Amino acid sequence: MTLPEAHNVTPDVQAAIVKIAAAYPNVSADPDGDGGAYVVVQDVPLGPAYEQRKTWVGFHITYAYPQADVYPHFVRADLSRVNGSALGDGTSRCGFRGQAAIKLSRSSSRLNPAVQTALLKLQKVIQWLNSL
Repeated sequence: MTLPEAHNVTPDVQAAIVKIAAAYPNVSADPDGDGGAYVVVQDVPLGPAYEQRKTWVGFHITYAYPQADVYPHFVRADLSRVNGSALGDGTSRCGFRGQAAIKLSRSSSRLNPAVQTALLKLQKVIQWLNSL
């Protein structure tokens, strides 16, 4: 686990990263220079619909967190289904921090900062991905 020093990110961003790291053992986070951080969770299990058993999931927690949604999330670029079908709506090929990726578009239309944490959003995105 690699986390940014607390003085490089806002206290809310630091707390969010600590909570994510408590839930997922292989997390890295790099400060974005503005009080936020880029976070990558490695070895996230994928369901039986995918050729790959695991993926990384990356996202940006901005300095405005928790008032700003954690969106979008990104996964490995070679993600593919066992049956060969397309990944479908809400996914697109792009890049994340200089590497090829697939973007998962799952925005929160009614953000409630008291409920919608970065960890909860990550868990919802992983659940959604495994339901495709």
